Amino acid sequence: MTRPHHPTVNVRRTLRKLGADIRDARRRRHLPASVVAERAFTSRPTLLKIEKGDPTVGMGIYAAVLQALGLLEGLGNLADPAQDPIGLALSSEDLPQRVRIRKRKSNA
Repeated sequence: MTRPHHPTVNVRRTLRKLGADIRDARRRRHLPASVVAERAFTSRPTLLKIEKGDPTVGMGIYAAVLQALGLLEGLGNLADPAQDPIGLALSSEDLPQRVRIRKRKSNA
């Protein structure tokens, strides 16, 4: 039996902001919720859950809504290694101090 997921305060806050941003993007485009829901192949109540930042909605539905609004590219760049300062710093720490050319052994 799986246990229920209880997102942290930071996760809930971030999802609420994402939902509000999606709602604002929809409204800036003068699109009713029913039209965006239809374009995202979901229901209007599910779209409203997204706009409220409901953590139970699947990421695929979030992606479909972002695509319906023309914002999908931003989702693909969220975990881009070039945008990860911690990951870049850690990989820099793993670089060797010195680099040498290894001599090949001759079979003489």
